[in-house]
Amino acid sequence: MSKPISFFVHHQGRGHARRTMAIVRELPPSRPVSVLTADPSLFDGFERDIEIITLPNMIGAPAPTPALHDQPTPSIMHCVPLGLAPMRQTMRCILDHLDDRDSGLFVIDVSAELALLARIASVPAIKIRMHGNRCDPGHLAAYDACTGMLAPYDARLEQADYPHWARAKTFYTGGLCTSTHDKHDRRTARAALGLAQDREIVVVMTGGGGAGTPYAPLTMAARAAPDTLFVTVGPLHREGHETDFANLVNHGWVERTGDYLAAADIVLASAGDNTVHEIARAGRPYICAPEWRYFDEQQRKAQSLAALGAAIHLQTWPGDLAGWQRLLDQARALDVSAQRPLHDPQAARHAADWLEATTNRLWTGAEPARPATALSATGSAR
Repeated sequence: MSKPISFFVHHQGRGHARRTMAIVRELPPSRPVSVLTADPSLFDGFERDIEIITLPNMIGAPAPTPALHDQPTPSIMHCVPLGLAPMRQTMRCILDHLDDRDSGLFVIDVSAELALLARIASVPAIKIRMHGNRCDPGHLAAYDACTGMLAPYDARLEQADYPHWARAKTFYTGGLCTSTHDKHDRRTARAALGLAQDREIVVVMTGGGGAGTPYAPLTMAARAAPDTLFVTVGPLHREGHETDFANLVNHGWVERTGDYLAAADIVLASAGDNTVHEIARAGRPYICAPEWRYFDEQQRKAQSLAALGAAIHLQTWPGDLAGWQRLLDQARALDVSAQRPLHDPQAARHAADWLEATTNRLWTGAEPARPATALSATGSAR
């Protein structure tokens, strides 16, 4: 019987779970798969047969005493408070599961500490790569402990400061977009959404990993471009003093974000992994407004996109009408051809094939059948 592949999936936002599902769909049905997560509801309705292990949610658990709270964090770790029973329970649950199932590979999306735990427990681990300032001792130790890393993006988006030894361990899948719906042209998408065919439309999109797009700057955009329709999808952060405008329409959470992207003339969005690849899939002028994330993840990704000419890196929200008008003019002039190589419709398949080949190589001694994209991507990394 094939050794199982086990996935740890962080429950912050939706992206980690959706990426896992996209990859797992492409694994052979004969390969047993398990998922360990603190929020199993993220996998509700998933069609493939997988085992789901519910982990304790450790976020916010207080240290039992001030002395334990004051203990310094080791340099090779990021979040390891002392004295927490939920943390012991989580580590025990993970180790017991890996041991009971005799997992052949542990795919971690994401946690630097679990990469170290897997190595100590003698389980081969693969860490999902993310952008950001991650050359600290904790991340470098995790990269070193892993059998390999999986980057769910094109190698052209790699950061120049990422260590060469770690790049050599990284498999670049190409841009992995988790949306599976049909891609429509602009006219068809607008007709489906009931949007005007003859009006400029800016779609503002945010994900579930943060507080939402700030609404106040968008009201300034609506005033600066009264003939343009601004449509928001996803959560908004309101301060309570904003004035609503007729050309600023809020749709909240929607099921088919791809239809809104296809309907857009310009997209303003954060730099979440799936967001970047959805926009590249649609091929629309992209104003990238990175949200705050640990280790400057989205800022570094926005910098990489801007360096390729694939997006405008919005470092500060315009606070006046002229600033918005200049920004929109820059977006209208953006050449979207730089986005096209950043989305690969076969990226999830590439990832699954590489995980399958890696597991077989480690446990049977077989040579890995690496997809051609892996060879070219690794070679082209800068």
